[in-house]
Amino acid sequence: MEHNNRVASEEAVAAIRSWTRLDQAIATFNRRLEKRFGVTGAQLAILRLVAGWGPRVRLGDLRDRLVMHPATIGQLLDRLSARGLVELTPDPDDRRRRIVVLTPEGRRVTEEAPLVGPVRLRHVPADAERLRRLTAALDDAVILFGLEEYAK
Repeated sequence: MEHNNRVASEEAVAAIRSWTRLDQAIATFNRRLEKRFGVTGAQLAILRLVAGWGPRVRLGDLRDRLVMHPATIGQLLDRLSARGLVELTPDPDDRRRRIVVLTPEGRRVTEEAPLVGPVRLRHVPADAERLRRLTAALDDAVILFGLEEYAK
């Protein structure tokens, strides 16, 4: 039994190291991104989605397609608007709705910033089976790390 516990412990330590490596890589990327472009990884992801779905994207469509709380999306867009990277304008078809449009500076950021993070999966070829394994591993990580209640 001691051998099985040691193997499980070694596997647990290896998993912790992998998570730590990913966490550190994301943190370093975000620091460099903010220093060079003045945006966070989440803000850059929003810019890239608007660029890909645009040129004009309804805010409601962003909310429907993203796995984020609507208030979070609103805060991200407000910050991007304040930085001059997007324009938020009333929808001419329904003044209660808003349209998101990249500014020239927002487009420049999407073109010059490195293609890193989950949004990269939309732009680079990846084997479907590998993506299924990644999905399962990330879902397992949420459960094994006890983060389910925070991942709503």
